[in-house]
Amino acid sequence: MNSITTQSLAIAYEDALIVKNLDMQIPHKKITSIIGPNGCGKSTVLKAVGRILKPKKGLVYLSGEDINTLSTKEVAKKMAILPQTPTAPSGLTISELVAYGRFPHQKGFGKLTAEDKEIVSWALKVTNLSDMEHREVDTLSGGQRQRVWIAMALAQQTDLILLDEPTTYLDLSHQLEVLNLLYNLNKEQGCTIAMVLHDLNLAARFSDYMVAIRSGDIISHGTPTDVMTKDVLKKTFNIDAEISHDPRTGRPICITYDLIKGAS
Repeated sequence: MNSITTQSLAIAYEDALIVKNLDMQIPHKKITSIIGPNGCGKSTVLKAVGRILKPKKGLVYLSGEDINTLSTKEVAKKMAILPQTPTAPSGLTISELVAYGRFPHQKGFGKLTAEDKEIVSWALKVTNLSDMEHREVDTLSGGQRQRVWIAMALAQQTDLILLDEPTTYLDLSHQLEVLNLLYNLNKEQGCTIAMVLHDLNLAARFSDYMVAIRSGDIISHGTPTDVMTKDVLKKTFNIDAEISHDPRTGRPICITYDLIKGAS
């Protein structure tokens, strides 16, 4: 079963066709990482899947339904999407920002119900933010901010969370903090996670499924073992990579690589 399926998807910015004819799946209750070189269409695909960008042609199915037949609120109840660099209004506290995740479920004047407050409290607890819920978002580190945005997505109570480069600008420890949180949400809460990642080794370490894209086309998809190969990385990134296995996780790991001369 797939949470997202695209069919013959074409995406363009004005006259520039970025993605031509994409058939892609995001498996249900799995962690999927989309990898590929800069400008290959990774983020563009995520935006189209999240209905931020309108495809030039083709279809996106969300849990088997054509996403274009669903209202904005219906989509927001099924899927949360976090852009690469989300911003919050100045002076907003953690709990106030997380409460925005309840908007798709609210009626009338949008006052938080007892159920809303309970869900916000749960989202704060799951993301280890309960002790700091009254702090302003502006005062947080990059890793902490990412946790707040993930908590807001959890408060939406969707089965699917899309993230565009959630580890960008984070140091090594904060990258692991965010990815461990997403891993635990998948395993313990059953959330389907799909994200764009630049770090191949982190993608292989935390993903159940990987999609390698180049110039808007899928080069390979499958388990990390299927995708993290010399041949796939050569076709995707034009690199000559040496692949081994992480002694701690057993997952494939790129230990070194060289640029292939004359590659375009």
